[in-house]
Amino acid sequence: MTAMARTTNKTEAGGTARMVAALAKSLREQLGLSQEELGKLIGYTASAISAMETCAQPASDHMLVMLEKTIGGGLGVFEKAREFIRLDRYPPQFKDFVPMEAGAVTLSSYQTFVVDGLFQTEAYARALIGGGFPRLPEEKVEELVEARLARKALFDRDPTPLIELILDESVLRRPFGEWEVLRNQLRSLAADARRDNVCVQVLPLERGLRGDHAGARGDMQLVETRDHHRVVYMEIEDESTLVSDPSKVASLSHRYAKIRTQALSPDDSVGLIERIAEEVGT
Repeated sequence: MTAMARTTNKTEAGGTARMVAALAKSLREQLGLSQEELGKLIGYTASAISAMETCAQPASDHMLVMLEKTIGGGLGVFEKAREFIRLDRYPPQFKDFVPMEAGAVTLSSYQTFVVDGLFQTEAYARALIGGGFPRLPEEKVEELVEARLARKALFDRDPTPLIELILDESVLRRPFGEWEVLRNQLRSLAADARRDNVCVQVLPLERGLRGDHAGARGDMQLVETRDHHRVVYMEIEDESTLVSDPSKVASLSHRYAKIRTQALSPDDSVGLIERIAEEVGT
């Protein structure tokens, strides 16, 4: 980790990371353990423990699990911190949306450039996040990848939500990193599409040739919350908009519904995804 990255992490560390750092250090000292000794117990170096305690590199999800087992004393504090540390890792523009997504009854997404983050494989997410501009430090890339993958818990949450995804066909043909990354992403997407609570559709490239294209104005994500409120999340160039005004939400919902009618059927969409997976990069 570079000195600049360490300084940035210390400055940007959230309240949960600081609380974890202080608690871990206090418990370690109460147990008479050095940083090296605690590191050996949980599978980390002394420098990693030092970085965690100074917030130069906040605790990873795995480190929190090991801290809970080793010095947590059955309090469950480090276990509970996992949820909030994960939230701290999300980009600022996305943090308000994350709890809504996690508690969604229905989640409907239309994406025109990349696969929705909820469906991304680890390799695809890493290539996408790591390849952006300006470049992020490797440690930050790993934090964001870990946070993005954690969102996949929504697929198997009880009760299971209804998850809909509409992708512009161009997304299926746009590689990041390597062609194999895209192939595996498409195979994973096809597998997810077969879940009972998931529907994936593809909006064909030639849709505009028919004289109307409801998806021409860009991405959106619609959420129905547990208390049956509906909101729409939109993001461009690291700036986000969370729409909750009922009349605006209704208008965007109608647009999404029109996009869905213009997309291929779920069965045809899965077939296309699988065919493209075999064709790309060959």
